[in-house]
Amino acid sequence: MSTSNRISTIDIFRALTMLMMLFVNDFAGMAGIPHFLGHAEATEDMLGFSDLVFPAFLFCVGLSIPFSIANRRKKGDSDLKTVLHIVERSLFLIIMGIFSMNGRTVEGGIPRYVLSIAVVVSYFLIWNAYPKAEGAKKWIFRALQVLGAAILIAIVIYKDVNGIHFKHSWWGILGLIGWAYGICALIYLFAGGSIRNTSIAWGAVTALCILNSLPFIPEDFTIRSVFLGFYPGGWTHPALVMSGVFASTVLIQYAVNPVRQREYSIRMALLGLPMYLLGCICHKFWIISKIQATPTWLFFCLALFFPLLVLLYYVCDIKGKTKWATLVKPAGVATLTAYMLPSIWYAVMSALQLHYPACLCSGGPGLLRSFVFAHVIILLTWCLGKLNIKLKL
Repeated sequence: MSTSNRISTIDIFRALTMLMMLFVNDFAGMAGIPHFLGHAEATEDMLGFSDLVFPAFLFCVGLSIPFSIANRRKKGDSDLKTVLHIVERSLFLIIMGIFSMNGRTVEGGIPRYVLSIAVVVSYFLIWNAYPKAEGAKKWIFRALQVLGAAILIAIVIYKDVNGIHFKHSWWGILGLIGWAYGICALIYLFAGGSIRNTSIAWGAVTALCILNSLPFIPEDFTIRSVFLGFYPGGWTHPALVMSGVFASTVLIQYAVNPVRQREYSIRMALLGLPMYLLGCICHKFWIISKIQATPTWLFFCLALFFPLLVLLYYVCDIKGKTKWATLVKPAGVATLTAYMLPSIWYAVMSALQLHYPACLCSGGPGLLRSFVFAHVIILLTWCLGKLNIKLKL
């Protein structure tokens, strides 16, 4: 199998993860739901269902990197051009993360829901997957991109009633993904795509994750900057991405014939066991915490992701059964679009002061509402894709 060929498992894994992300984001804060479905508190030693979604997405990011870089090489891109693409893509994700999560800090004058809609609209204007065009249509697309950039610049220079500008408080989910993607994509590129080099890189990044969490390195110690201590997650998020990169790299080498497919499946499934054991060892030193991004959280997540990857690979690519995922597939292809659409809906609800019936705001009915909402967003994502409206970095 060529690295330039997409496999169904990656898109379906990402689509299912996006479905769950839409689901858990919608029921977040809802009353009357089981505790295990939500996020654990910062100091709570628990792996809630919601705490699995973000790391699963990071794992999926890693799965895609070897195929993405292979496609660029197939197009004839040099390593320098690929590096520039990785840096640009990472930077754009960081920018989107900052605006998505921090635009709400600009208060006074312009309502928050207006700012929220303006931010998302600007994303689609700048990063929409415009069709290839010549002449006047090409310049119209360029003008739309300039307009989108102008909206973001206006938000930055806008002052609230107290004269306070837009301010950055944290990177946001997309920003964290952008950092982790950029680091791991560059590592994989210079590793040359070999299993040996990628394995060493995966081990090194995981070791940095553990080292960065050791208590004997003071928070204000200068060397922490080397370990990415300047953003939440340290090396834990890159470790999740590199785990996906490793799994995908091995898949590329093993999935050439049925015999090696079986070998890959067995080895990757068994890899969940040492991850679980490492999680148990780390649990003696760190709690399971997504917010703290502990090594324990990392290893227990991987103990689930590796066997799940094998299960999906067996069903989707070895057996060729993918029809069951038809309804969610758009979320695996136009993931950014699906992620952004709820922001518009929530802003519209706020603007029009719309509210769900009380019976759909708690417990089982509330969870059902959120699950249906997630599918509606994916359906809208598919519809927009048919109209050539899709975010693509």
